[in-house]
Amino acid sequence: MKCPSIGVGLAASVLLICSSAAIAQSAEGSSSGSSSASKQNLADEIKMLRKDVRAEKSKIMGAALGLDADQSKKFWPIYKDYDKQLAKLNDVRLGNITAYAQNYNNMTDNKADELVNGAIAYHKKRIDLLAGTYDKVRAALGAPLAARFVQVESQLLNLIDLQISSNLPLIWGPEKTSSKQ
Repeated sequence: MKCPSIGVGLAASVLLICSSAAIAQSAEGSSSGSSSASKQNLADEIKMLRKDVRAEKSKIMGAALGLDADQSKKFWPIYKDYDKQLAKLNDVRLGNITAYAQNYNNMTDNKADELVNGAIAYHKKRIDLLAGTYDKVRAALGAPLAARFVQVESQLLNLIDLQISSNLPLIWGPEKTSSKQ
């Protein structure tokens, strides 16, 4: 088994820059009332960036796990299924972020509640997906490798979450609104 290299940290940093740029551009573009063509271009760019991020994330995972050929045959189909399901969850997250950007200047109590509940539901589903994938990897490769998978994936997800959160402005409080709705 190979040990992870120092390059994994650098690759993770690149991954974060790409993913946060896509999310930030999405939030800005959706709130600016841009033309249909520019919205489509932005959607295409986000799609490409997300694909690149997933590919880079897979490289990081492979380097961190250091699997042999037999282990790889067992792990990668499980990971690809996980990644597909995570991408679908991330579509929901992107929709929630887009709704936040669209409602940012006119946030109501109901919309704020809806957005927060959507974010909480996303995180619950994501942790359930990770837990289920851990079980599958553990059954295929044993608990130590499955635990390493969860460690690496959790670190990457936490870094991406931090990057996304740092690019989203805080919601306006009651001091900025004229009335509660």
